[in-house]
Amino acid sequence: MSDTPADTGTDAQQPQTNGSAPAAPKMQVLAQYIRDMSFENMLAQKGAQGDVKPDVQIQVNLDAKKRNVENQFEVILKFRVESKNKEGDATLFLLELEYAGIFQIENVPNEQMHPFLLIECPRMLFPYVRRIVGDVTRDGGFPPLNMENIDFVQLYRQDLARRSKAKAAEAQDAPVGTA
Repeated sequence: MSDTPADTGTDAQQPQTNGSAPAAPKMQVLAQYIRDMSFENMLAQKGAQGDVKPDVQIQVNLDAKKRNVENQFEVILKFRVESKNKEGDATLFLLELEYAGIFQIENVPNEQMHPFLLIECPRMLFPYVRRIVGDVTRDGGFPPLNMENIDFVQLYRQDLARRSKAKAAEAQDAPVGTA
């Protein structure tokens, strides 16, 4: 018998085991927690006057930091939820929430780490944030606020566009050096 394998015509279906195929990205949530939270019920403090027709505005900011442990990152979702009365523009409530997760991430190339941290990690945390916001608004005396899903890809793209626009404006304002 020969030491070379016979051609069976099934090479395309066989997984490569020679180490040339990159390992699949791996993400593990090590911890998640509320970093900071504040809820102010202005309606209860001032008293309701007339019809209350809430208009809810939600602002979302994301942040990610490398931790001192190899392959560990902290991702922070920052929410500012403000409800104003459409008639009179009085604030009904204000909720500020910072929710964080600690992630162990492996096999993600450096050039893909930034979008991974600001898209995939927030996707994992968002259901818990939605639950907290619903519970806090309900416990604060309002109907529970069930936030819509957030398109973190679109949010990431908007942030990139905003940063590049700011960088371009900064470059235009910079004085031209002389040689």
